[in-house]
Amino acid sequence: MQNTLAYRLSFILNFLSGFIGLIAMYFLWQAVYIGRDQLSGFTWEQMQAYLLVTFFVNSMLSYYSESSITNKIIDGSVMMDLLRPIQFQKARLAETLGSCVLEGLLSCILIGLAAIFTFGITLPHDVWTLTLFALSLLSSILLKFCIVYLSALLCFWTTSGFGIYWARVSITNLLSGALVPLAFFPGWLQSFAMVLPFQGIVNTPVMIGLGMRGSFEALELIAIQLGWIVLLWLLGKMLWSRAIRQITIHGG
Repeated sequence: MQNTLAYRLSFILNFLSGFIGLIAMYFLWQAVYIGRDQLSGFTWEQMQAYLLVTFFVNSMLSYYSESSITNKIIDGSVMMDLLRPIQFQKARLAETLGSCVLEGLLSCILIGLAAIFTFGITLPHDVWTLTLFALSLLSSILLKFCIVYLSALLCFWTTSGFGIYWARVSITNLLSGALVPLAFFPGWLQSFAMVLPFQGIVNTPVMIGLGMRGSFEALELIAIQLGWIVLLWLLGKMLWSRAIRQITIHGG
């Protein structure tokens, strides 16, 4: 959190870019829904809530948090982490969660409240649904971190992290439903996306939050999220053990 406050300009720019993206997507879908009551099972009110949750998830772990991991690898400061009695993966998770408090949570609460009052979004009032939604949302943040961490480790084999970052963003936004809900996909592509971990980042919490999944099915989806988190976490540990063999340190 102290690092986030120290780089306030980066925080503000991320804040503004996320807000502009939300507004752009809102007016785009508003134009699509003109003259239509619903599309692929989504009413206009549900689509507004979908956009808000998507913005919330993406803001909780934005480029600022992701770049802090890749920069350590690209500029060689990862060497200092190797000298410390800490696990690199756990340390990056702690830093990410710390930055989420300010970079993600505060900005999303302010913009989220403004969006709710402006767009007239109705959130579920059922306590059980809200509990499942909160659990799924927390799982989506951890799941996104695991994916971001794996992509960041690929920088050990490159000289720049920008290409990896944009490739990761494109794949994640498409297959998670951040750009277009998975319900709008062709049947074969939707089935393909549902077996991948990306759908747990946006599609799962949104479906649960909108009440479009029953309690039992919601618990199944959360269990799938947790399963992918464990699997990707272990994969991250394996990739880290191979990645550190790429480090070459010159001098004393």
